[in-house]
Amino acid sequence: MTSLDDLPIRDDLRGRTPYGAPQEHVPVALNVNENTHPIPEDVAHDIVARIAAAILRLNRYPDREFSDLRAALAAYLGHGLAPEQIWAANGSNEVLQHIMQAFGGPGRSALGFAPTYSMYSLLAAGTGTEWIAAPRDADFELSLETAVAAVREHDPDIVLLCAPNNPTGTPLSLDTIRAVADVARGVVVVDEAYFEFADPGTPSALTLLGGRPRLLISRTMSKAFAFAGARVGYLAGDPAAIDALRLVRLPYHLSALTQAAALGALAHSDEMLAMVDEIRAQRERITRTLAELGFAPARSGSNFVLFGGVDDPHGVFEALLARGILIRDIGIPGHLRVTAGTEAETTAFLEAIAVFAPAGRNRIDA
Repeated sequence: MTSLDDLPIRDDLRGRTPYGAPQEHVPVALNVNENTHPIPEDVAHDIVARIAAAILRLNRYPDREFSDLRAALAAYLGHGLAPEQIWAANGSNEVLQHIMQAFGGPGRSALGFAPTYSMYSLLAAGTGTEWIAAPRDADFELSLETAVAAVREHDPDIVLLCAPNNPTGTPLSLDTIRAVADVARGVVVVDEAYFEFADPGTPSALTLLGGRPRLLISRTMSKAFAFAGARVGYLAGDPAAIDALRLVRLPYHLSALTQAAALGALAHSDEMLAMVDEIRAQRERITRTLAELGFAPARSGSNFVLFGGVDDPHGVFEALLARGILIRDIGIPGHLRVTAGTEAETTAFLEAIAVFAPAGRNRIDA
């Protein structure tokens, strides 16, 4: 049987493994930071109607510039953004890939702060961009001083700031983002995939766009919008930066069905986001209860919680899986990560994890 090593793939891709997370059919799946709440039925009916109308026109190519979707996304984001400042693609991963293709490549570098989203390094590798992983501060925080020092030391073509950070959930201050954007020579990408789950009143990096043409803010509909299966990511930036992304996108990269579905969801944004408060409440419940059990949850502004104090992460992962509860072993020693699900899903997780609590505690009133 032919192996990968038998094929003439690029030398810099040999020995690498693709992105992936365990896919198991279990009663409680809390491992990939999905929004586990279903789309409201009335919204689903509207989306279906819009898709049905689009199907009647599938003999024609979709709007290459997805003009209606860009206008809807600009209106959703606010901050005075115009449609020409918006880009979209099949999930935020494709948005990030477009950035790597346009501003990275052979002889160029991208800087991130580890541990961070594992797709950054994979996208860098796929585009021949050197990946530089700079360290974070204690407790996975990233201070202004640490971030700026790394940018000055490495002088990258692309800086990736995940705010809040995945997989740790750590929020990132606007002061740090501003300082990095002002000192970096290359483009600075702020990945706000989980921004809607931040504490109320948290300012977005969108407020920093004015006068900074090399600053790009990436978002997704996968998380807060419960739209992971639709694959819609988007970006806000200077019109010139958007033009750069047009140079590398595939023709008609957003299907008519994707555009129709996204427009339907955005038309009901208030209803779609009504579940965010509940998810945030379950995140706080997880954080509070894990701390009471003797674990060490990291500060989180997302819809998930990374927690330390786990003696045998893989063993605990397998034991929970045997009980029908799937969380994430992300390879950080002594840590596991869990998504904030529904109240019932959260209860199932907390009752199960209590058995493995430090200091011998083996039950919980959750």
